[in-house]
Amino acid sequence: MSTPTDHYSGPIYTGSGAPGDDDTVVLDFDDVDVRFRTEFGSVHAVKGVDLRVRPGEVVALVGESGSGKSVTSMTAMRLLPSNATIGGAVNVAGKEVGRLPERTMRRMRGNDVAMVFQEPMTALNPVLTIGTQMVESMELHGVARAQHAINRAIELLGMVGIPEPERQMKKYPHELSGGQRQRVVIAMAISCDPKVIIADEPTTALDVTVQADILDLLRSLKDKLNTGILLITHNMGVVADMADRVAVMFKGEIVERGTVEEVLLRPQHPYTKMLLGSVPRMGAGRGQMGINVKEEVDKDAPLAIELKNLVIEYQRLGKPPFRAVDDVSFSVRKGEIVGLVGESGSGKSTIGRCALGLIPAASGEFRLLGQDVTTMKRGELKALRKRIGVIFQDPAASLNPRLPIGECIAEPLVVHSIGNRKSREKKVHELLDAVQLPREVYNRYPHEVSGGQRQRICVARALSLDPELLVADEPTSALDVSVQARVLKIFAELQDQFGFACLFISHDLAVVDLLAHRVVVLQNGEVVEAGPREQIMENPQEEYTQRLIAAAPVPDPIEQGQRRRERHELLRAQGEEVVELQLDDPDAFRVQTAADPEQDEL
Repeated sequence: MSTPTDHYSGPIYTGSGAPGDDDTVVLDFDDVDVRFRTEFGSVHAVKGVDLRVRPGEVVALVGESGSGKSVTSMTAMRLLPSNATIGGAVNVAGKEVGRLPERTMRRMRGNDVAMVFQEPMTALNPVLTIGTQMVESMELHGVARAQHAINRAIELLGMVGIPEPERQMKKYPHELSGGQRQRVVIAMAISCDPKVIIADEPTTALDVTVQADILDLLRSLKDKLNTGILLITHNMGVVADMADRVAVMFKGEIVERGTVEEVLLRPQHPYTKMLLGSVPRMGAGRGQMGINVKEEVDKDAPLAIELKNLVIEYQRLGKPPFRAVDDVSFSVRKGEIVGLVGESGSGKSTIGRCALGLIPAASGEFRLLGQDVTTMKRGELKALRKRIGVIFQDPAASLNPRLPIGECIAEPLVVHSIGNRKSREKKVHELLDAVQLPREVYNRYPHEVSGGQRQRICVARALSLDPELLVADEPTSALDVSVQARVLKIFAELQDQFGFACLFISHDLAVVDLLAHRVVVLQNGEVVEAGPREQIMENPQEEYTQRLIAAAPVPDPIEQGQRRRERHELLRAQGEEVVELQLDDPDAFRVQTAADPEQDEL
């Protein structure tokens, strides 16, 4: 695997997709340079970026966290904080952003350039209904008012595939699913018919099927409305599925650019090669990126997890209980990794919490390491937890911010009164070595290390008691691809070294294909298919599993184009609709915004 240099001062690798091939440009970054003044000095975040987006095309700006992607995009909206110093010029629809008065800039946001943010729950106001927020944005920009604005909001929600739009208008953001919230944000973004949309990691937190739907929607948006899209992402599968051209950022600089085929299939820069080499690929199975998992599991090994007809229900005030897990049965042997997959709400994390004794079972059996947790008392559960490790989805939220990292890792040893201070310190140092972290981090705090290092700290903490069973709930979902590759490699090596059983909960099917021995597929709290990894991933029998696997993108634009066509054929064959912008007449959709001075004051 190639390793990027700390600072690239050589030529930018430029293919035929370099900017400047067309005079019509809706978004133009011309030698953009951004510095932030901090108490520790100046931080040079963006260094001379040149990038153009034309009508009806998708330009992907890719790179890992901290590379400067989002900072670059924020200059187009003029949303950077006051400690930012911006050089160069940004032009939106022919207007230089830096020279516009604030009143005009407010009109430009929405009318000319709109943004789809990474997390729709934080982009939407939690105390206002969906309808109120959509109407408000249109009234502020003079698109429509009163009943006309309400009618257009309903029309927009229908266009982006929201079912029963009149009813959804009255709901609050928390009452919608993640995919529906993202569609609402897209509907708000196109409500004023902008010339360009900036989509900042629009699918990061979504399931693969919802992600595929959102990408279909964005694709039909740019095709039918001729809208330019700047797509900011670190997901190479999304790039292959959406982009026409690609620009790769590394430490604030664009180091490579070209068409999607040139960059993804014939990368030139070491950093681009490293990124692509860190992406697990669907169908490639074992041995990718030097990650090796034992192929065979001892069939006579004792069971670490045994579920029989498990039912888990959530009580609701004044309503019948909600059945989150319904008659689920499967097992995990010692030394085995079982992937538990399915969409959000399928019951994956609920089963993981029940395994830790955090949620009671309504009926059925749940045996951990030979003991039935459904009948155990509190003290017995504590003793059993000593033999179980857990890795949570969000490493930042699962570590105590007031404890140094050494104490975070040693916390399970303290809770279970194992060893003394000296022996615990020795154990922590051994664990830091095992997860390839320097011992110097012992006295640092969680906020002082990167996201990938925090996740490795969580792995070290989970292994502090030498567990016989590890429950890993989406352990790599929030990580950059190169960081994910390192964490997965360490995880596989530790599993081989310690031989623990693992329940690996994930919606990333490529990661499951890389690690798991067996796969269990959940839908609406029920097991729809289970079996060896090769059987489930290569020859799924159930329609739901087929849809899941077909929706997972691969970082090859040619192969991904074929997969997308096959997915659409599969959906139609199963009686499902392909999500697209429901727009018959683009000219009828166009809006005329008010241009009077009073409107500018809003």
